[in-house]
Amino acid sequence: MRRVHVVVRGAVQGVGYRYTMRMVAREAGVVGWVRNRRDGSVEAEVEGTSAQVDEVLAWMAEGPPGSRVDSATVTDASPSGDRDFEVRPTE
Repeated sequence: MRRVHVVVRGAVQGVGYRYTMRMVAREAGVVGWVRNRRDGSVEAEVEGTSAQVDEVLAWMAEGPPGSRVDSATVTDASPSGDRDFEVRPTE
C-alpha cells in the first residue's frame, strides 16, 4: 500500500473540489480524506495501490471544472488503514 499527503494550491475552494475528489477517490478504490485549509489550499491524504494513488493524483492536478490548480505538493506518508474516503472539516 502507498499513502501520500497532498497540498493543492490555486483556485480550489468554492468549486466543488473536495466533494468531487471524494467521488473520484471512491471510484478509484482509495481511502483517506480531503479538507480545505484556511490559507485557501486543499489538503488530502490518499492511500491505495500505486496505480490507484497515481490515478487520483492525476485528477488532483487538474481538479473539477471551474477550478485552477497552480501546484500540488506530494509527500509520502505512512499507511493508516483507513476504511473509507471522507471530507473533513476545514483545518
